[in-house]
Amino acid sequence: MKLRVLGGLSAQQFLRRYWQKRPLLVRGALPGFRGAATRAQLAALAARPDVESRLVRRRGGRWNVVQGPLACTRLQRNSTLLVSGVNLHLAAADRLLRGFGFLPQARLDDVMVSWAAPGGGVGPHFDSYDVFLLQGAGRRVWRLERPRAFRMVEGTPLKLIADFKPDEEVLAEPGDLLYLPPDWGHDGVALEECLTCSIGLRAPQGQELAAAFLDYLHERGLPRERYRDPDLGAARRGAEIPRRLAAHAAAVLGRIRWSRGDTEDFLGRYLSAPKPNVVFRHPRRALGRAAFARRLRRAAVVLDPRTQMLTLGTRCFINGETLAATPALRALADRRRALLPAALADFAYGWYLSGYLHLELA
Repeated sequence: MKLRVLGGLSAQQFLRRYWQKRPLLVRGALPGFRGAATRAQLAALAARPDVESRLVRRRGGRWNVVQGPLACTRLQRNSTLLVSGVNLHLAAADRLLRGFGFLPQARLDDVMVSWAAPGGGVGPHFDSYDVFLLQGAGRRVWRLERPRAFRMVEGTPLKLIADFKPDEEVLAEPGDLLYLPPDWGHDGVALEECLTCSIGLRAPQGQELAAAFLDYLHERGLPRERYRDPDLGAARRGAEIPRRLAAHAAAVLGRIRWSRGDTEDFLGRYLSAPKPNVVFRHPRRALGRAAFARRLRRAAVVLDPRTQMLTLGTRCFINGETLAATPALRALADRRRALLPAALADFAYGWYLSGYLHLELA
């Protein structure tokens, strides 16, 4: 199926020709698009402590970054307000993110919206992940440079490319979409006050996964055998680590084992776990268990925008929890809206009380 947002390319054609290979500029990808949030909505979100935001200002060659919460109702020239995770709070931004459903949900990160005054931007930089830049109201010039060993500017609050030498320049107008593969240098400057939506892709780094996996193993229980040396002799060299202690460490660490199932369970929990600043809203007037079960018979279950639900093999993961995957749960994870059988009423009720999902009458 050809997708307008990809310029009439099918998902397969886009992935084969452009994905992590070269940029793609789609003129009029979403005609009439003005942004997934208004300026007033962005200002309101930036003022909240549970929303990640920052204000970036440039004065000549100097950059200043102020982290949220922010009281920002207007912008000075060469300034940009950036608000992350807008899809968690605004339905329009969540619909925008789900419009990229030709990619795995585990790879979709969030929608960041930037509100820039004339001259606003965040400087020349590169991202280690794929990104789709959708222009809302206003115009922005993008300068692009192919991946290479960039030299970075030292002593700035932003990770800026010091020797940026753009290979091409494009003008993004309302509704235009620019796709950039990882590691492409880019610098976007607002020609006038404008809104830009950034649909970022999640690409966990090896060291990030390794550190999280060690935490996972620790929670599951690592060997706790204490070192003992009741027949310890007098030390001849005080600074030398005893051979027996080294052998003990090697034996204990050698007993750490994990299976493919362990890594899959970890990955599902890790990728579906909410970010630290995500707060779920419990229902104001919660239904009782029996009333919920009755309504479940005729209402669809809809996942909250904050909920991440994934599947892998025989497992289903929801916000860091794991359970056996059933056809109904797979359908809910894929479509984010489904009818659930009575057999899943207890699970669904617990998620409902936690704010993970809502009921929607047909």
